[in-house]
Amino acid sequence: MAVDLHLHSVFSDGTATPEEIVATAAGIGLTGIALTDHDTLAGIPRAKVAAELAAIRFIGGTELSVEWQDQTMHLLVYFLNPGPGPLQDRLEALRRARGERNLRIVALLQGLGLEISIEEVTAEAGHGVVGRPHFAGVMINKGYVQSVAEAFDRYLAAGRPAYAPREKLSAETAIGLARESGAVPVIAHPHTIGLRAAEYATGFSQLASIGLGGIEAYYGEYSPEMRAELVRICGELGIVATGGSDYHGRYKPHLEIGVGKGDLRVPDAAFDQLVAAR
Repeated sequence: MAVDLHLHSVFSDGTATPEEIVATAAGIGLTGIALTDHDTLAGIPRAKVAAELAAIRFIGGTELSVEWQDQTMHLLVYFLNPGPGPLQDRLEALRRARGERNLRIVALLQGLGLEISIEEVTAEAGHGVVGRPHFAGVMINKGYVQSVAEAFDRYLAAGRPAYAPREKLSAETAIGLARESGAVPVIAHPHTIGLRAAEYATGFSQLASIGLGGIEAYYGEYSPEMRAELVRICGELGIVATGGSDYHGRYKPHLEIGVGKGDLRVPDAAFDQLVAAR
């Protein structure tokens, strides 16, 4: 049996509702899932109810962008539930920083001759946290680009003309706040950080010493050899090898719930080990 511990809904930059995600996961036989929307916990209550009705195990959490060694790292924070708490209280400030960044992106795009307003982007996001995929959605609707990938490659990715950075927590601060909140922090898709695979163990050992709970070892973009190497590193560091599809719906159409690009299988033991790491 398998699980999927990295899923995004309409409450951030996904295009499926929490209920639709749960229904798909249950329909393909997954035994557990985690909802990890960016900088928000708003979808967790609905996902939890749907998971209970579908008899599928559920973990609520979020995904954060953090600073580490002058690079951006993504951190999945599991067992972070709605309500007050050390990290929960910081999410509002992170969402405000997103809002300020989004206004800068609008100004940059307009300066490039693209007629895009923040109102259009907010409408594309619905009731979710606005992110760059929503800008891409508006750009597709207006015919400026043909795909989300093209929007990022031409305009929105780091180093491109409409990219704007935003305020982030340091990895160390985020890990500390997560643990103070009773949550388990895990590095998401470490291949995006910029280290070579051989550098992971050295680079992550310090974070493991201050509370890092795991690394996303099972991921659709990885080769089988890289997955095995990350599982080995997790074993050496005494942390959990987690995994997930990073499902976003039509914003990442090549990634499907439970299977990623088709060959992903996250063992359900990862769910149990994550529960134990709490």
